[in-house]
Amino acid sequence: MSQDTVTANWRPGASRFAIEARANLLRTIRTWFSERNVLEVETPVLSRAGNSDPNIRSISTDSSVKRYLRTSPEYAMKRMLAAGFRDIYELGRVFRAGEKGRFHNPEFTLLEWYRFGCNYLDLAAEVCALIRICGNGQFDDWPVQRLTYRETFIAHTGLDPFLCSESDLSSAAAERGIRAGALGHSEWLDLLLCEVIEPNLPGETITVIHDFLPEQAALARIRPCDPPVAERFEVYLGQMELANGYQELTDSREQLARFERERSLGEARGEAMAPLDLALIEALRHGLPECSGVALGVDRLLMSILKLDHIDAVLAFSAERS
Repeated sequence: MSQDTVTANWRPGASRFAIEARANLLRTIRTWFSERNVLEVETPVLSRAGNSDPNIRSISTDSSVKRYLRTSPEYAMKRMLAAGFRDIYELGRVFRAGEKGRFHNPEFTLLEWYRFGCNYLDLAAEVCALIRICGNGQFDDWPVQRLTYRETFIAHTGLDPFLCSESDLSSAAAERGIRAGALGHSEWLDLLLCEVIEPNLPGETITVIHDFLPEQAALARIRPCDPPVAERFEVYLGQMELANGYQELTDSREQLARFERERSLGEARGEAMAPLDLALIEALRHGLPECSGVALGVDRLLMSILKLDHIDAVLAFSAERS
C-alpha cells in the first residue's frame, strides 16, 4: 500500500451516525433473540475445513498448519445442534475471497440462527418479523409477497426453470442484452435471477422466494413432490437479497455426496478446494434434529435502514481501509 493511500484512508469510511446505528442494530438483534430464549453462541473463526461450495471461496491462512477463515458459522453451529443445543444464534464476522462491490466486502457481519422443530416457511416469517423490528417502524407498512421460485421465474422471464433448457436460458439472456460464456443450467438461472429478476422485484415490499430447484439445494432438504423442490427460501428487502434459509438436511450420506459433487465441480474448474468438513458429517451421523436455519446479512440490513447505496458506507473500515 502506498503512502498516499495510507494518508487518504486512515480514517473510518463510515460516518459516526452509521457507526452508532450499527451499534443500535446489534443491540436490537440481541434483545430480540434474548426475549425469545434463543441462545447466543460463538464458534471458531478459523477451521481445518473450508466451504465446499465452488461458488464461495474461502480465505486460508499461510502457516505451517493451514486454516480457513469461515465463510459462515453454519457447520460448527450444526455440530452444536447435533450435540443437544436447540434454538441458537451467532452474530459475527465471516470472510469470503473475491467478494468486493456495492453489496459485498471480503469481511462482513452475518447473523445466523437455527430453530428446533420449526418449518422453513415459518422461519421465513420470523425473518420478516425481525426485519420490521430492526427497521424501527419504517418497514411496518411494507407488504410481504411470498412466491415460489418457479412462479417468480415464469413471471419475470416467461420460462419454467424446472423445464427449460440451457439454450432457452441463453436466448432469454441474449434478448435482454446479457451475454456470457458457456454456462450450466444452474449458472444461467443464477445469472438471470441477478440480472433480470432481482432488479425488478417491487420496492417497499418484503419478498420471500421459496422452493428452489433440487440442484440449488445447497444444505437444504429436498421434498419429493412433483417436481421435487429444495426446501429453501430467500428474503429480499425491496430489490436487495438479505437472507437465505433452509429446512436443514439431516441425512449424513446425502450431505457427504453433495460435498463430493461440489468438490468435483470446483476441481473441474481448476480451483484449489478446501478439505471437506468431516466433523459436520460425523455430527449428522450422530443425529441432527429437525430444524430450519437462516443467514442474514447485517451490513445489507443496515444499508436499507439508513437508505445507503454502498456497503462501504456502513463499514468503519472497508477492504480498502483495513
